[in-house]
Order: sequence, then structure tokens, then C-alpha cells
Amino acid sequence: MTENTRSFNFKKWLLLILLVAILGCFFYFRLYTYLTFESLQDHRQILLNWTEQHLILALLCFSAVYIVAVAASIPGAVLLTLSGGFLFGPILGTIAVVISATIGAFVIFLAVNLALRDWFARKAAKWTHTMEEGFHKNAFTYLFIIRLIPIFPFWLVNIVPALLGMKKRSYILATFLGIIPGSFIYVSIGNGLGYIFDSGETPNLGIIFEPQVLLPLVALALLSTLPMIYKWIKAKRNETQM
Repeated sequence: MTENTRSFNFKKWLLLILLVAILGCFFYFRLYTYLTFESLQDHRQILLNWTEQHLILALLCFSAVYIVAVAASIPGAVLLTLSGGFLFGPILGTIAVVISATIGAFVIFLAVNLALRDWFARKAAKWTHTMEEGFHKNAFTYLFIIRLIPIFPFWLVNIVPALLGMKKRSYILATFLGIIPGSFIYVSIGNGLGYIFDSGETPNLGIIFEPQVLLPLVALALLSTLPMIYKWIKAKRNETQM
């Protein structure tokens, strides 16, 4: 009985251990030296030529790297997003980035859910009960807004919903829809990297927080809260009538 329990627990931790090992290897072998604008600029012609000759293979390789990077919480997702626009253009690049980011986010969500969810629920049961109750009622809207306006680190937003027991289907859909606008903006910047490199300039990675970009995102986020506000108003009316 004890042996089976240990084996089962190890299986629950296996995916998270693998992701942590990948992150450790990333830093140990100094692979972050390849995730730089300088590296992309130095190899851009080779990458562009290879992508043109092997488009499908290039898409698959790019998606695999992106999924692993997001799943293992490897820093440099913004550069990968820009690279998607640089190599594949705004439309195909956005599709590849959104799908890959969603898959990678779900992998880390699943790893944390399997390994830490039960432990977190036991250790923090007293102060998370109210938070979980409110989160579950409007989990999709909450996550959609946070994905839409990237105030918090992407890796953190991947983990917290897993600890709070968010449903997998809602997590995937909110992530997929929420990251589309931001991904398209950064992919579009990446599509113009060739001109930026030739001009000796640096991409404006803070463009998403400029008023002309941020305000429409905030408006969309507010619009998405209308169903939640309606439910709250309806509940208050029912309480008053009672």
C-alpha cells in the first residue's frame, strides 16, 4: 500500500520535476545567451532562408521551442514572440504564438495542479476558501482580463489558477482568447525587426502600455466584466426582494 502510494505521488510530481530540470539546464548551459536580439540579428539571414525553404518544419520547431519555454517558465518569451513575427509574418506568426503559448501554459498548469494542488489546499485552506469561492464563480472573466492586460508575469498567471483549482477547459479558453491581442501586437513589432535592425534601433517592448494600445485593451477588459456585473446586480435584487 505504501509503495503504491509513493509511486502514485512520484507520478504526480514527475511533470513538474521535468519542467524544473529543463529550466535548470537552461541556466546551467547558459542557453540564455542565444535568446538575445544580438543573436537573432547575427543569424537572421540564415533563419529567414531556412524558414523560406522549410516552412512547415520551421513552424513545428518554433512551436516546440515556444511550448517548452512557456511550460518551463524560461525567460525570453517576448523575444520568441517577436521572432515569430520576424520569421512568419503577422498572421501566421500570431497563430503559431497563440497556440504554442496556450499549450505551454496548460502544461505548467497541469504540472502544478497535479503536484501542488492538494498540498496547497491543505496548507492554505483557512485563508483561501473565500478566495476560491469568488474565483470559481468568475474564473474565466478574471483570467481573461489578466491575460488581456499583462500586468502580472505570464508564468505567475499560469500557476495561480492551478493552485486555486480552476477548471481546465475554462483555463485553456481564457488563456487562448486573452493573449490574442497582446500576441498580435508583439508579433507585428517582430514583423518589422528587419527594418529595426538595419536602422540600428531597439524594439519598443513597452508599446503595449502606451495609451493608444492600452486603452482599447482596458475597454475590452471592462466589456468582458459586464456579465459578471449583471450577475452581481441580479443577485442583489433577489436578496432585496427576499
